[in-house]
Amino acid sequence: MKRTDIAILRMVNQQIRATKFTTPQELVSWMGVIQAQDFGMAKWAIGVRVGSTTDQDIEMAINKGEILRTHILRPTWHFVSANDVHWMLDLSSNKIKAAMKSRYRELGLSEEMISKSNTIIVKMLSGGNHLPRETLIDALNANEIATNKNRASHLLVRAELDGLICSGTIQNGKQTYALLEERVPNSAALRKDEALVKLADRYFASHGPATLQDFTWWSGLSMSDARQAFEMVKAGFISETIDSQIYLFSNDVEFAKEDKKIAHLLPSYDEFLISYKDRSAALSAENFIKTVSNNGIFHPIIVVNGQVIGTWKRTVTKDHVIVETNFFSKPDPIIMRSVEEACIKYGLYLEKKNSSIISLNPPVQSS
Repeated sequence: MKRTDIAILRMVNQQIRATKFTTPQELVSWMGVIQAQDFGMAKWAIGVRVGSTTDQDIEMAINKGEILRTHILRPTWHFVSANDVHWMLDLSSNKIKAAMKSRYRELGLSEEMISKSNTIIVKMLSGGNHLPRETLIDALNANEIATNKNRASHLLVRAELDGLICSGTIQNGKQTYALLEERVPNSAALRKDEALVKLADRYFASHGPATLQDFTWWSGLSMSDARQAFEMVKAGFISETIDSQIYLFSNDVEFAKEDKKIAHLLPSYDEFLISYKDRSAALSAENFIKTVSNNGIFHPIIVVNGQVIGTWKRTVTKDHVIVETNFFSKPDPIIMRSVEEACIKYGLYLEKKNSSIISLNPPVQSS
């Protein structure tokens, strides 16, 4: 297997080339989690992997509590299936809270203050209340809990990590918080070794070929826990050594080389890039800085045959979506037509009547 084959097989396993799923919850469960700090783009990360779905379909799954947006695994927003939220929190939350202790001290957030904040938040949300961030912050301020200097974010994240709150329904276009126990009653807990196996199985099935280092980065686990999980599951996967690194990938996938120039518009922070420690299989070193900024912002990407060939951005109006492309090198007419088809797919996902594309560096002309 060549390094370019790694990227193509990842597209297969991540359901980008073709999908076997028809609902957002099925897809998110398969992926384990989907990074979701950019809410609109994270919804598209699901949409691009689920057949004939729309932005409204994904919001409906959120409103039903089938998928949740919360802080889990690494300390950032993720979409997670309701069926997985409790055992993943049990596995990951203590390590994240320990890593945040120094920041808590800097902000003067004592455990007593955090406990008081949690009590207020739970009281506000009890009884099926779904409230926006601003309402909860007002309640904290009214009870003399400082929320300035990013303290509010830390207090809300801590309530999530303590298993108290999660995303609620979307109301008038605004995201809300709700009580986790009211949205998703807790199921039977997993032993730690069971949870490690389950998480590693999900990752290598949906993200493989991938290495131990990739899994450690994605999961946020300690190296010792990640290595234990890796060793427990590796017999169930194909193992191949490339450049002295052991890659695991599913033996359920029939590998076939991509031989057509099919373009995919993937969102910012997409799992296709961000879920690996080593991203060189899909993104060359010379184009890395054009794709990932110095402060860690991952731009939306154009992918053909497993390779990132450019970036894109969109402007959305009431009835129209405009996609602006920025290619690393001039694409040929076949790729441009494929990018235009991908733009139409994105417009259909947003349920816009019209979609158009603007190339910021014009393509070569067909003869």
